[in-house]
Amino acid sequence: MKTRIEGLLVWLKSATDQQVADTGTTRPYLRLIGYGHKTASVGTAALIEKATNGAATRQQLRPDDWHVMWPELDCSQASSGSQSTQANSSEAAS
Repeated sequence: MKTRIEGLLVWLKSATDQQVADTGTTRPYLRLIGYGHKTASVGTAALIEKATNGAATRQQLRPDDWHVMWPELDCSQASSGSQSTQANSSEAAS
């Protein structure tokens, strides 16, 4: 099933040529990504997220592997990691 990336499609409607160029790809290719026909490369996904000011996120652009490519974005690991750090600190203080 193809997943549309609405934030990217909305952004594309008003994006200037320079903003599109900042993504490192072309307007037609961004449309293909937006409609779910293509998947953005790792580098392009990061550039798109930056150019769109987060309207299209790396998680949306690469839903199957973003957590592998950018583990720092995985909030579930970060929160569980900080909880275990807090638990270890409490144990050390005892």
